[in-house]
Amino acid sequence: MDALEASIGRSEEQGVGHEATSLLPLAFVGAGNTARIEKVCGGEQMHHHLENLGFVEGACVKVVSETAGNLIVEVKGAQVALDRHVALKIKMLL
Repeated sequence: MDALEASIGRSEEQGVGHEATSLLPLAFVGAGNTARIEKVCGGEQMHHHLENLGFVEGACVKVVSETAGNLIVEVKGAQVALDRHVALKIKMLL
């Protein structure tokens, strides 16, 4: 086993690697895809507003459509329109 294989093995054992690379902003989840919210970033007011709309860790979100970077998503049975800048604050796990 060479040094690269050993490094990859250690990363997988420590939980680093595949999971860390599969997190991406909601803005990059394509239309028709569903992903789970891993983290909501942004200021306290933004975080609270998104939480009230149903964007909480562990919730599943389906991207219904995307136009010019803005999204219509379905979360907890409701459809919500999101600006691209807001969608970039929501980190998803595919």
